[in-house]
Amino acid sequence: MKNVHLLVIDPQNDFCDPDRGALYVPGAEHDMARLARLVDRLRGRIADIHVTLDSHHSVDIAHPVFWRDGDGNPPAPFTSISAADVKAGTWTTALPGARARALAYLEALEKSGRYPHTIWPPHCLIGSHGHNVVPGLFDAFQRWETERFAVVDYVTKGSNLWTEHFSAVQAEVPDPDDPDTQVNARLIDTLEKADLILLAGEAGSHCLANTVRDIAAQFSDPAYVRKMVLLEDATSPVSGFESFQDDFVRDMTALGMQKATTETALR
Repeated sequence: MKNVHLLVIDPQNDFCDPDRGALYVPGAEHDMARLARLVDRLRGRIADIHVTLDSHHSVDIAHPVFWRDGDGNPPAPFTSISAADVKAGTWTTALPGARARALAYLEALEKSGRYPHTIWPPHCLIGSHGHNVVPGLFDAFQRWETERFAVVDYVTKGSNLWTEHFSAVQAEVPDPDDPDTQVNARLIDTLEKADLILLAGEAGSHCLANTVRDIAAQFSDPAYVRKMVLLEDATSPVSGFESFQDDFVRDMTALGMQKATTETALR
């Protein structure tokens, strides 16, 4: 196996730090510790590492500051807002001029059928502690870079305030005026050249799931899905969304995705 790639989704403090993480995923710190050990164990065999970084502004369509109820109050984190809610006046945008565009977004999102629009705690704010890669894994990446004289391919996503961007391949509703929300053809092309793609990161219910689904959909040959290997002990779901991860694993293994652990991969 000559060309092994590692794709790590959002291994950031806000998801993985149990003390300071704004959107902590239970168990994520252990996922990333196991992944760091895998990077060290396979340092000489991993040809390329791709790391996605959720990268938001405070003002974001999925953050509380964007919305107000009839009394002028922002929604609590984990509130769901639908197009029907906006039409009924249950929720409206903090800036009245943003309502039409936000409503069009919600309608397009619901038509896609992937996720309801959820309000998250502000997280992975660009430049913040929460945006950084967790220290132990970052150290392992640096050891890989030094030994291989290579660079980690960091892929940012989420800075467009008008759309969710769970997947590293494309936003939930791509913005025709923003190429960064459209299909990341470079990433797809790079992964197609890999012989094996190890998959890890947070969260298995959302960003990892959507990224892998979109990669599979964009592959020029459906058989390439069989090159993907989910490291089951290096991902966890957002609390309350466990079924989303279960559905993702079921659907993708049916298409040919393999499963392993950080201990068994490439043994």
